Amino acid sequence: MAFVDESVVNVALPTIEADLGTTLAAMQWVINAYTLCMSALLLIGGAAADRFGRRVLFLTGVITFTLASIGCGCAPEIATLIGARAVQGVGAALLIPCSLAIIGAAFDEQERGAAIGIWSGASALAAGAGPLLGGWLVDHLSWRAIFLINPLIAIPTLWIAVRRLPESADPAAHAGLDWRGAALAFGGLGSVVYGLIAAAGVGWLAVRVIGPLAAGALLLLGLVLEERRSRAPMMPLRLFGSRSFGGVNLLTLFLYGALGGAFFLLPFVLIQAHGFSATAAGAVYLPFTLVLAVLSRWSGGLADRYGARRPLIIGPLIAAGGFALLAVVSGEQRYWVYLVPMIVLGFGMAITVAPLTTTVINSVTQRETGVASGINNVVAAVASLLVIAVLGTLAADSLIATARVVMAAAAALALASAAAAALTIRI
Repeated sequence: MAFVDESVVNVALPTIEADLGTTLAAMQWVINAYTLCMSALLLIGGAAADRFGRRVLFLTGVITFTLASIGCGCAPEIATLIGARAVQGVGAALLIPCSLAIIGAAFDEQERGAAIGIWSGASALAAGAGPLLGGWLVDHLSWRAIFLINPLIAIPTLWIAVRRLPESADPAAHAGLDWRGAALAFGGLGSVVYGLIAAAGVGWLAVRVIGPLAAGALLLLGLVLEERRSRAPMMPLRLFGSRSFGGVNLLTLFLYGALGGAFFLLPFVLIQAHGFSATAAGAVYLPFTLVLAVLSRWSGGLADRYGARRPLIIGPLIAAGGFALLAVVSGEQRYWVYLVPMIVLGFGMAITVAPLTTTVINSVTQRETGVASGINNVVAAVASLLVIAVLGTLAADSLIATARVVMAAAAALALASAAAAALTIRI
């Protein structure tokens, strides 16, 4: 549900912008309000799952997310929509790490790769189907429908979770939750994002840019110091003592920053520059979706068979090729020219996603799987958060020219993620 919603919103952004009479900066906040709250609280969600039980926190997350979705669908103006998106982020911060931690606790190390492959495939299929589904709903019903379908997903999810999911928790996790760390993360990231988005309109030297960026940097420094001294940190810095864990999170930062920025901008190019319908724009993502869905189970076994290092080098290299091809074809108005770039990008991500997740879990002890998966998810979210925030400052003479700059930058980030894997991954 969270993955569907995260992807379905992108293709609706141009329509929301026109319907509510807002700006691109407001659309950045529609995405970033969700991502900011999710990022700040994901680590609390992972730690709370280990302490209180993964199933009960998963159920709480689903309910919170569903109620916020109804708020989004009924929002009369942009401020209400942004606020409801923030609450959605709180729900996602609970249900996403809990879902992966349940898998980590239920399967041994030999079987986790295949299990995570299935999880990754289901997540990728849901996320990939989002743009096409969202486009159809926007064209035939309303952009509000993309949020109001979530209760239809939530009801069977809650029923299955109550009946089928076993409860699991870490008996040793008795320490309190790191609310100060979460507050510092929220304040620091929020200040930085505000400054980056504002820079597109007033320039880098304006007080309303320099002030928030400086405040954000200080708050994030405070977060690091707090995590060092806390007896129960939400982000145990000792986990980064594992070279593989630190490396896989650096890879995640680069690769998901590339993906987040590219996929935020692409619907605007297709709809506003090339005249695609929302459905047609969503269909551009379909090859990416299908490749991920078909190859996810296979890719889940790659780390078990060959180790994670090789897939985590090869996958981002292929993804970089996909981004580079998107930079080349961004000026094209024909649907079919986007097929090959999206297939290449999907193939690269399919090779990467499951081995990446397996590396995260296998780099830590079983009782730390919740917080480890939370850290990796928050790194992915922060990467997208920051790249989307800075997109306005990359604007060129036209939307198409901007797309070429952004896609080329995404290719460079994907290459950097491959280099990170080559230098750090040892699993």
